[in-house]
Amino acid sequence: MRVLLVEDDELIGQGIVAGLRAHGIDVQHAASAAAATAAQAGERYDALVLDLGLPDRDGLDFLQDARAYEPGLPVMILSARDAIEHRLAGLQRGADDYLVKPFDLRELAARLHALVRRAQGRTAPTITAGPLCLAPESGQAWLNGTAIALSRREIDLLTHLAGAGAGWISPEQLNERLYGLSEEVGSNALNVHIHNIRRKLGAAAIETARGLGYRLGWRAAS
Repeated sequence: MRVLLVEDDELIGQGIVAGLRAHGIDVQHAASAAAATAAQAGERYDALVLDLGLPDRDGLDFLQDARAYEPGLPVMILSARDAIEHRLAGLQRGADDYLVKPFDLRELAARLHALVRRAQGRTAPTITAGPLCLAPESGQAWLNGTAIALSRREIDLLTHLAGAGAGWISPEQLNERLYGLSEEVGSNALNVHIHNIRRKLGAAAIETARGLGYRLGWRAAS
């Protein structure tokens, strides 16, 4: 199991890394939202462990973006925020589990194993948004029940937009999620993908707002 730990406190982060590795879990530590975004773009993880008190961004906002980037990724929040309102907010924004600090590393490891087992036991997920149905794992798509040929990049782009719900994703975020940080991207590549998607699915498939970015024209079913 490979886990991305997002924790800004270096001492706590080192302790969690050492503890989880002792339980056979491979951990990469990121100390900020920016570092975590770069790590997620460069490698696939089995789970995300997230502290909400990040130095460069609100943890719940980062959670929403991480969910949009990889909708099926299990997410465990670690936080000293122990009020029921905080726990409900974390779960409502997309976390699968919430563990209050201080905690026992044995419990964290056990919960992570349970989250990953549940994720691996699910059937390949489909995403339904209005007349559109996506099967990201197989790369298939249907519009009003009719199969539509979409490229892998187009499927990925639509999946990220669907994961954001009613939220907007900036062009920079989309490029980073589609291509990562190491791949050279043409300045017009994103516009080409969006043009092709609208041509295949209709102009209403993707909405655009100046200064905000893009979102799916149909809300994904919850």
